[in-house]
Amino acid sequence: MDQYIIVGVVGSGAMGAGIAQVAAMAGHQVVLYDNNATALEKAKANLTQTLQKLQEKGKIPSADDVLNRFSFAGEVSAFAKCGLIIEAIVEKLEIKKAVFADIEKNVSDTCILASNTSSLSITSIAAACSRPHNVMGLHFFNPAPLMALVEVIPAVQTNPAHIQPAKELMQRWGKTPVVAKDTPGFIVNRVARPYYGEAIRMYEEGIASMEEIDNAMVQSGGFKMGPFTLMDYIGHDVNYVVTETVFLSFFYDPRYKPSFSQKRLLEAGWLGRKAGRGFYNYNEPATDKIVDNSNNTQIVERIVAMLINEAVDALHLNVATASDLETAMTKGVNYPKGLLQWCDEWSAARCLAILDGLYDTYHEDRYRASVLLRRHAKESKRFL
Repeated sequence: MDQYIIVGVVGSGAMGAGIAQVAAMAGHQVVLYDNNATALEKAKANLTQTLQKLQEKGKIPSADDVLNRFSFAGEVSAFAKCGLIIEAIVEKLEIKKAVFADIEKNVSDTCILASNTSSLSITSIAAACSRPHNVMGLHFFNPAPLMALVEVIPAVQTNPAHIQPAKELMQRWGKTPVVAKDTPGFIVNRVARPYYGEAIRMYEEGIASMEEIDNAMVQSGGFKMGPFTLMDYIGHDVNYVVTETVFLSFFYDPRYKPSFSQKRLLEAGWLGRKAGRGFYNYNEPATDKIVDNSNNTQIVERIVAMLINEAVDALHLNVATASDLETAMTKGVNYPKGLLQWCDEWSAARCLAILDGLYDTYHEDRYRASVLLRRHAKESKRFL
């Protein structure tokens, strides 16, 4: 993929504008498109302000030089000369398919069309196009200018020759690319589900409070944020919807089952920090609650064992390589270490014992251990 290609971005929200900023700062001419003129003007003002701040901090030599690489468009015909177009709009499959089909009529036969979807099928999006071999996924993480990880997702129809050039282009943009099979949630949003789901399960059962679970995962687990704080930070309109999408896409596999607790927050409009209320109430003064640390080991073991099992199963099903799985979880969601490394440190036998203990207690398929984990435990093998 030529590093001097003109890059198009569909959608001028936080994600689209962020991706456009990354491309422009890497030296590309960028066409930022939105059919909402107000949103486009807001994105232009925000980009101007962001780039000026970067100039003031000495991160870039000239804000104007980067801004001059942008053109802001309200018509898809502006994409005519683009060699790569990245879509970053609402997570609704039918809308994405319609947009891709429309854009494809306005670009060259060689233009690559990429979706920034976090959990929808790239194959299904590609099926809406007459040149599905030119469609792939490029999943950036929010905020795009700061987060290193990009998941590169070929659809079933994607020309394999596009994968390596896409990885190399992302590296030139200063990103860390990993390749993921087109399965629900790809790597990060699949493997990370138990961090949220198992935390909520323990809270709902009264095993520990939200504060105790958050404290355990930060203080004893080494995570940057506890699960409830993180869900509030992400926003339940995003986090719950990804969970629900992954659950439906996996044919109602109980490992990914959403919770009523989080669904009720969404229904109430308590979306987290941005709404002033989520699992926690941000409209009240912060108070230091006395937190019981006695359950820390049990909490960390249960959540981490579930995370390890997801990573091992993703490896077993060839969703990604071991190296890419480790990179995705440390660079994409800032885990303190890769989950396969964690498994090796604990031993597969210890992880298996935790999961089998949970299965014996609940008799739920949610706690079934990956066959690969069972095999490694039996043979005392390591993953790395």
